Amino acid sequence: MTDANVQVRRATIEDIPQLVSLWQQENLPATDLEKRFKEFQVVQGPGGEILGTIGLQISGNQGRLHSEALLHPEQSDALRQKLWERIALVTQNFGLVRVWIQSGAPFWGTIGFVSATGEAMSKLPPEFAGASGNWSTLQLKEDVGTVTSIDKEFAMFREAERERTEKMFRQARVLKMVAGVVAVAVFALVALWAFLFFKNYRGRPR
Repeated sequence: MTDANVQVRRATIEDIPQLVSLWQQENLPATDLEKRFKEFQVVQGPGGEILGTIGLQISGNQGRLHSEALLHPEQSDALRQKLWERIALVTQNFGLVRVWIQSGAPFWGTIGFVSATGEAMSKLPPEFAGASGNWSTLQLKEDVGTVTSIDKEFAMFREAERERTEKMFRQARVLKMVAGVVAVAVFALVALWAFLFFKNYRGRPR
């Protein structure tokens, strides 16, 4: 298997028959997984056959790799490498900070997954906790939840300031218009007074 003759991509509805076959081969709940096919990435061979697949369930800023199924066991690590390269891009696009997996395959340890300790397990999302078995985890980057919260607060403050500034500008425009109307009215009154004054002045007997 070489880079030239395989394609790694997101699963489509056309892949479901082959995916079901792979899931059944691994004794996975194919009926349930079929409804979640959009979670899966696949390695497709040159003839269109699905060589391997793995799912990525996302909860907040964390992900869970699940339901791995590989067509040829002798190519397991090569297929996992292809899938992981694709998954790594997906996790980056979603801004994930941590990925979880339940697998005894040594490959996952070679890319940085470690057995989850008690402290790490406290961060396991409830959506993932229902699956039985030992967990391994890979931290992709620092958990910036607090920083994100500060950023959101700053963004809200900036938005409030922008609205306040716009309101001040609107009020200034209104005041400018009022001042213009008053100036025109005063000018008109002065002009009218001057007209009447000169008219009366000319009409007086000398």
